[in-house]
Amino acid sequence: MNRRFISMAAIAFATSVIAFAAQAAEVKNIVIVHGALADGSGWRKATEILVDRGFNVTIVQEPITSLADDVAATNRVLDLQDGPSLLVGHSYGGMVITEAGNNPHVAGLVYVAAFQPDKGESLFDLASSKPAGGMNIRETKDGKYLYLDPAAFAGDFAGDLPKKDAEFLARSQVFAAKQAFAAKISEPAWKTRKSWTVVATHDRSINSDLERDMARRASSDVTEIAASHAVFASQPEKVADVIEKAARALSQ
Repeated sequence: MNRRFISMAAIAFATSVIAFAAQAAEVKNIVIVHGALADGSGWRKATEILVDRGFNVTIVQEPITSLADDVAATNRVLDLQDGPSLLVGHSYGGMVITEAGNNPHVAGLVYVAAFQPDKGESLFDLASSKPAGGMNIRETKDGKYLYLDPAAFAGDFAGDLPKKDAEFLARSQVFAAKQAFAAKISEPAWKTRKSWTVVATHDRSINSDLERDMARRASSDVTEIAASHAVFASQPEKVADVIEKAARALSQ
């Protein structure tokens, strides 16, 4: 047995010990990664509910310039937490937490109307495997970024939000780099972390059956909510309930 093998084995063992410790300790930190085409402000109501329930909540405002950049932004926030964290991702944020969830201080994962990729899969791969109801993504003139046609935003993304709220989201949407959607996952964190999934049954941005399929292969605990893709904003209490359930389960 050579020294290099022994060293790698020691590192792997140490990482697994830290990860086990993170999962065994009480989980009070919730780190949320928002999806593409919207920033973290839509999570305000859910955040306030969780804070009132005693959790420390932080929202990652990732740049969506590349998957690597967004994972790095998430890890910076995770490194600021005191104790283990529950990592939550919406939509494209599911891609991010699948990579960033390998951080040894992550205790578990919650996918909220999110992509839940396996090794070697990209967002483009998954989205094209089972197309959603809305097909109104557009390219910027430079061909490098993507956005949702503002005229279709309410119907495709936030059909159950008040009209003015949906219009504001359309006006303030965060454009996503095409390379972020094309990036492939290396090692899915859900293979070594327990996961929970919220399926939005009226989702027109991600096919609801795709959400179910991804959750099934990851053996996630599934909750279905009759809501649009913006379930985190339209049904904040129900989403907070799932997040709290996950945190309590990991703390036992």
